[in-house]
Amino acid sequence: MERPWWGDLAILIPLASGLFFIVGLVTEWTTGNNPTAEMVALVLFWIGLLLGAYTFVPGALRGLFTKGKLGIALLMTISAVGAVILGYVEEAAALAFLYSIAEALEDKAMDRARSGLRSLLKLVPETATILRAGIPVEIPAREIRGGDVLRVRPGERIATDGTVARGASRLDTSAVTGESIPVEVTAGDQVAAGSINTSGSLEITATADGTDNSLTTLVGLVEQAQQDRGQRARLADRIARPLVPGVIILAVLVGTIGSLFGDPETWIIRALVVLVAASPCALAIAVPVTVVSAIGAASRFGVIFKSGAAFERFGTLRRIAVDKTGTLTRNQPAVTAVEAADGVSREEMLAWAAAIEQHSTHPLAAAITAAAPGTPAASGVSETPGHGVTGHVDSHKITVGSPRWITPAGDLASRVAAMESDGQTCVMVTRDGHTVGAIGVRDELRPEAAETVASLRDLGVEVMMLTGDNSRTANALAKIAGIADVRAELRPEDKAREITDTVKQQPTGMIGDGINDAPALASATVGIAMGATGSDAAIESADIAFTGHDLRLIPQALLHARRGRNIINQNIVLSLAIIVVLLPLAITGVLGLAAVVLVHEVAEVFVIANGLRAARTRRPRPYPIASEQNRGANTTPKMKNEGVDA
Repeated sequence: MERPWWGDLAILIPLASGLFFIVGLVTEWTTGNNPTAEMVALVLFWIGLLLGAYTFVPGALRGLFTKGKLGIALLMTISAVGAVILGYVEEAAALAFLYSIAEALEDKAMDRARSGLRSLLKLVPETATILRAGIPVEIPAREIRGGDVLRVRPGERIATDGTVARGASRLDTSAVTGESIPVEVTAGDQVAAGSINTSGSLEITATADGTDNSLTTLVGLVEQAQQDRGQRARLADRIARPLVPGVIILAVLVGTIGSLFGDPETWIIRALVVLVAASPCALAIAVPVTVVSAIGAASRFGVIFKSGAAFERFGTLRRIAVDKTGTLTRNQPAVTAVEAADGVSREEMLAWAAAIEQHSTHPLAAAITAAAPGTPAASGVSETPGHGVTGHVDSHKITVGSPRWITPAGDLASRVAAMESDGQTCVMVTRDGHTVGAIGVRDELRPEAAETVASLRDLGVEVMMLTGDNSRTANALAKIAGIADVRAELRPEDKAREITDTVKQQPTGMIGDGINDAPALASATVGIAMGATGSDAAIESADIAFTGHDLRLIPQALLHARRGRNIINQNIVLSLAIIVVLLPLAITGVLGLAAVVLVHEVAEVFVIANGLRAARTRRPRPYPIASEQNRGANTTPKMKNEGVDA
């Protein structure tokens, strides 16, 4: 839990330093030349100096003697000691206070940025109820093991990832995935740790230990991101690394050469001012505050950047390659068209097919069964792998199979051909040996796909589709989504090669969710794993993970990253400009030590405040049908004569 500022010594000590410094100034200004008051003011300055110096001098000395590190804090230490030696205790106290409070604000800013990430762990309850020999037992959530059966009552959070074994309910997953509409789940559905059960009681078989689930994985990814501050952070480090010894050398030269031609005391003081003026304090904190703030904010709307470098590279993308199945589409085939022969109603024909298909394990069977609830009973069902299923419904023999097994004839043949050209997979239905109709099934696009592609195009980002599916289906769906560049029938190595080639032309991102996408994700400028159901290989190969499935997160995250890069650029330019402006003013004596310290530390506070702006985000509006999309349910399709194109 993040401590309030009044209970945090890291904030209280710099504040106390400032308090003693200000009281010392007031005492000095209001009592004239009273020797006793001057002594009191001097004591107050010393207390303020020692309190402020306590926050950075020990670390600076440890860095120097244990690692040989010439850091910014060492410059501040040298400047403060030199000021004291020359009798400028008041200026040394100002330097110590301003530097210590700036460092404390930076640390607080970092903590604030990370607090949203740490709060993910709070989504896991401390205890959970598991069933042992049918008896409910309450145990600490960290003791849950894969295979345990959890009982989750309405209003409770799910303690770890699992699969619903019994019951049906709605889950609020907004805190985990950013999806605001509750998701309906039933037996066989996967559920994520941290989701809230809002209605019926559930029994869930744990698929992950209590300490090793999707939430702990996300927190681990974010912690990794905080340790890797990105290319721009390394740029700042590269600038600061030679700058610190360079500043020390410059100060020595100013003091030495100036003393040879003028008053030594004056030039030694100016040398101390140069040390402070050229200190890259703001530069050192300009990037980390921005990157950590931005990464923390992104995690709150369901985007996990695995590194600061990934965050910065993401903002440079000019092309995005998208996998089809499971990314642009739901990866849950649905009935999209029903064509019946003359004299047979579409509803009847669909019901006959569903009665047979409910006994099949074929992926298309689930789509047909879901499209016709309340089907009649079937008997004597047998399946011929690669062809279809046969059974009896109301004493009539019903056969359901592919057009390669059941040849469509007459007018139905042209309608089947049209369905297939539209990217649908056709299933033929016969009754007592007579063909009675065809059912079109397709893995439909996510409802927000076309909007997302249009948004990316408006941002100047090209979109291309890479898929292993056949060209006919790929082109049909790409046309609906508004994607002109389609590359189909690709093997995993083909996808990787396509990405490698396009990366050479311009920064390219790859979005996928399957094992076959892993090589392409690793080859891209930025690899993005889509959705909590993505394969481990995809997630490991990716630089960014989306916890939800809403494609509109892509342009939102891109805008977020571009805004963060702009803020980083602003901070770097400001930090370097301050050094460039202050150096000649310090060397020529226009600005004294106190003025330079004040300008530098005010700039640090400004840089921190500017960096924290990267934490502001906006969620996309939810789709009304998101619950259908997320739970994978398929509604009964409208028929062609109801005004819906097959």
